[in-house]
Amino acid sequence: MSIAIDVRALAKRYGSFEALRGVTLQVQEGEFFGLLGPNGAGKTTLISIVAGLTRMSGGTVSVMGHDVVADYRGARRSLGVVPQELVFDPFFTVRESLRNTSGYYGIRNNDDWIDEILVNLDLLSKADANMRALSGGMKRRVLVAQALVHRPPVIVLDEPTAGVDVELRQTLWEFIRRLNRAGHTIVLTTHYLEEAQELCARIAMLKNGELVALERTEVLIRQFAGGRLVLRLTDGVLPPALEPIAAREEGSSERVTLRVESYEQVEPILAQLRQSGCRIEEMELLHTDLEDVFVRIMREAR
Repeated sequence: MSIAIDVRALAKRYGSFEALRGVTLQVQEGEFFGLLGPNGAGKTTLISIVAGLTRMSGGTVSVMGHDVVADYRGARRSLGVVPQELVFDPFFTVRESLRNTSGYYGIRNNDDWIDEILVNLDLLSKADANMRALSGGMKRRVLVAQALVHRPPVIVLDEPTAGVDVELRQTLWEFIRRLNRAGHTIVLTTHYLEEAQELCARIAMLKNGELVALERTEVLIRQFAGGRLVLRLTDGVLPPALEPIAAREEGSSERVTLRVESYEQVEPILAQLRQSGCRIEEMELLHTDLEDVFVRIMREAR
């Protein structure tokens, strides 16, 4: 399988601050890949370098075999990026904006593909509306359309569903899944970890500019097998033996979450709580998901 995005020993420094430190990862052609991390982890910096918007301090990056510096035209033709920010030209309609974007890539007579994008993103009724007249959610749909207008083999989605309604999320993911099935490589950054768990076959996690995890999604979750026992307790005091696996909900003295490695631990935990005089008012046992894995990896990473 060919490599769609090849990042090797990537570094980015702003004075003494290191935004990226020796990041190495490869995204395979046709893959649905997740790039996760807390705010300030370096995700957007990495994407900006891949897109040619930011100059790296060290390392190499290529897109579909095109070096982003030495062959920047080939790299940019191969890539479509949906940015976090709502960036638009207020003087054009939706259709005019998409035609202009086509022109940037030297593509003429692209109306059939533009119409298909407009239909799939539920923008056809807004095709002749000025960009200034659109809601925030509609503007974000246009950003997605602009990233797709030159049919790039690699599509990077940087927080594409931030602040948008449920209907757009469903419409967008249905369309993106179809593009992925047709062979397009998708790279997604998102703070909605349930989206990443459902969509991404492989996950990379960044913290403080360093790569702290890179694995298939199901393998990551399996590595942290177990679950969470969520309790609302009244009376009594949590036994000291349970404190190492406990996390209290902010703003609540009664709700506590206990991390369990296997379900066989649940009954002994309940027995300890009863012996300490704790009264259980509510109890919920939750399976480990990508959010649990993310929190634990970020906590354990230096």
